Order: sequence, then structure tokens, then C-alpha cells
Amino acid sequence: MKVAIAGAGAVGRSIARELVRAGHSVMLLERDTANIDPAAIPDAIWAHADACELSLLESARLQDYDVVIAATGDDKANLVLSLLAKTEFGVRRVVARVNDPGNEWLFGAAWGVDVAVSTPRILASLVEEAVSVGDLVRLMTLRQGQANLVEITLPANTALAGKPIRKLALPRDAALVTILRGGRVIVPQPDDPIEGGDELLFVTSVEVEDELRQAVGR
Repeated sequence: MKVAIAGAGAVGRSIARELVRAGHSVMLLERDTANIDPAAIPDAIWAHADACELSLLESARLQDYDVVIAATGDDKANLVLSLLAKTEFGVRRVVARVNDPGNEWLFGAAWGVDVAVSTPRILASLVEEAVSVGDLVRLMTLRQGQANLVEITLPANTALAGKPIRKLALPRDAALVTILRGGRVIVPQPDDPIEGGDELLFVTSVEVEDELRQAVGR
């Protein structure tokens, strides 16, 4: 897979290293020459370019990339790049970093963003996950805000203990994708029993989150 990353600061470089390690082809776009260091990630393509300049993106052949990641420290730049990537270059998948949580509402389909990643929200979700038992915690927004990855940790004395997964009365637009139990990651099967303390991960539409909470979070 070919991935273009705008912003070669600490965040952009970390993403690039992980993707290169996984065998993907990566290009880093950076406008500040002080951040350009090909020796830091020699297997990546480095381009001195302002990611908001259409002509420079054309020179970088952004249309050849499967994914664009807008990872700069400037929300305005990330939004402009996302819109250009989607509308001008037809990039299939656009992921954008949200620096200011107050701007998160902008990072959606109208600006070409497929997935918005807000570090403050992720950290807050992890804190909630650590202390919340029996309640629904949003971990990530998917499909331009139409669905969420959510987690519900069952209390030790849950009334669902011992029941098979097929007995869960889930709303129509919710799917159980993983059970975390101790150190195990379980792909749920219909006859697998539920245990107290299980962490259940669902993909669900926003509209049925309350129904899911009532069905499982007890």
C-alpha cells in the first residue's frame, strides 16, 4: 500500500516508521527544511513541499497513493490537505489528525476526512475505559461519524454471565467484533459463553448506542 504523510514532525515520523516496518511504501511531505532528514527513515520518500499547495501535490503525484494522512500540527493545514486529497486527487482513504478538540466537528466528509484521530479524545476514552464498568465508552469514530468503535466492560456480577453470545439482544446496527478476556483476544462465536469482567468491543451506529448500552451494559 502507498501512503503519503503530511508533516514530518514527531507524529509523522512515528507513523512513517511503523508503516515502513509493516512493508508499506511511504512518502513524507514536509514544508520546514529543518524537519527533513532522509537518514531518519531511509526507506521513505522525502519531499520538501507545502501540503496545502495544489501544484506541489501534483508534482508529488498524490493521485498515485492509496491513503493520505494529514498529520501536521496545524488543523487548518490538515483540513485543506484532506479536502484536496479527496476532491482533486481522488484518494480513497484520508486520515486526519485533530490537534484542537474544539475543531473536531469540522473533520468529516465535508472536508474529505474519512477518519479523524483526536489524541485528546483517545486519551480521554482510555481513561474512561480504565474506570468505567458497565457503561459504553467510545474509542474511535468510523465512516465519517456514522458509526463508532465502542467498548463495554461487564461487571463481575453481570446477569449475562454464562449465557452464550447468541443470546445477546443486540440492536440491528450493532455488531460484536472482539472480546478481551484477561490476556486473550477472542473472536466471538455464537455459542461462546459470556463471563463477568469481559471487555466487549462493538461497531455500532450512533443511533442505537443507547439501545446497546441497555442491552449489554448491565
